Amino acid sequence: MPPTADDSSDDREYDDDNEDRYGRRRETPAERDDRNLAELLQELRVTQTGVQILFAFLLTLAFTDRFEDLSESQHILYVVTLVLALVATVLFTAPVALHRMLFQRGHKRAIVHTSSRLATVGLGVLALAFTGSLALVVDVVEGRTAGISVAAGCLLLCVGLWAGLPALIGRSSPSRPHEHADDGDERGDHHGRPAASK
Repeated sequence: MPPTADDSSDDREYDDDNEDRYGRRRETPAERDDRNLAELLQELRVTQTGVQILFAFLLTLAFTDRFEDLSESQHILYVVTLVLALVATVLFTAPVALHRMLFQRGHKRAIVHTSSRLATVGLGVLALAFTGSLALVVDVVEGRTAGISVAAGCLLLCVGLWAGLPALIGRSSPSRPHEHADDGDERGDHHGRPAASK
């Protein structure tokens, strides 16, 4: 039976959105891995810039004239914050090293999943580094009480926007089938058929 006008419009809608009738992207697992890796690397470029600026600031702080006037507790806070910034830098650059060392060895999906976890941990460490650096600066300028208050606000802001907001959106917005596939769920291929076991 020839297709009706409604069928044609439905097909055009799926083609325009690059999705099949099940809401999945028209892409192979390999194409999905390539897209996820490209998106992840773009996210890392953004975060690496902030981490590098913070780390450079902390490194140069030790060579300023006023650094000698810091109290013992402020020196400890400085060292802890510097180490946190270093750890965050390593976590955010680890996916690059992972991709380079396993390049063209057929481990792209594992690279994407591992890099995503490293980036998630890196965000947590970066939030602590931001909090420590802000606490140190405000403590020196305005005093201990102000430093603790501002640092607590910074930590709450990071947790709220980086963890709370995504969790809220995840609960309030229904997920679509291809979004589960983006996370590595091999429920089916891009034609809606069950994925073959490997």
